[in-house]
Amino acid sequence: MVYRFTLISDEVDHFLREIQIDPEATFLDFHKAILSAVGYPDDQMTSFFICSDNWEKETEITLEDMGVGSDEDSWVMQDTVISELVEDEKQRLIYVFDPLAERVFFIELSEIITGKNLKAPVCTKKQGDAPAQTLDFDQLMNIGTSGSTSLDLDDDFGDDSGFDLDELDPEGMDFIDDSFNASEDIL
Repeated sequence: MVYRFTLISDEVDHFLREIQIDPEATFLDFHKAILSAVGYPDDQMTSFFICSDNWEKETEITLEDMGVGSDEDSWVMQDTVISELVEDEKQRLIYVFDPLAERVFFIELSEIITGKNLKAPVCTKKQGDAPAQTLDFDQLMNIGTSGSTSLDLDDDFGDDSGFDLDELDPEGMDFIDDSFNASEDIL
């Protein structure tokens, strides 16, 4: 049996990868196949998430053991076989390839191919260029739901020309309410 997964990105138009993999392979094998298919080095703390039909994150599969408490199930890529958590066609996953900016590939189990076996994962379709694996600081500052998180500041921002030094209390603070005693109320 072979699983055929389709990967897409919401950052790059016309980006698509199809990866075929044995369902008894581990998520670590899948992780390495994705990195190979998109040309990324293996230097990020990536994660998979099993998702609902609405792409809501449910179960996380981490690259390293994160030391989760014993009451919670902990899934680590090297110890988790894909078929343990992925069983049905159209099942959705997210692969977080840039954890700092939470950038992802959206993955769907497109097809379960019976009567075929694979020894190693293979990328069967490459379309378009993958997004950059990580972003520089300026690019990080421009990520947001509106396409930009830069602040819209008017020309007066940071302008201290209307500042009057005489309005400051020379002792540092002048409390309106004299009942406040800093040494008693802070402790």
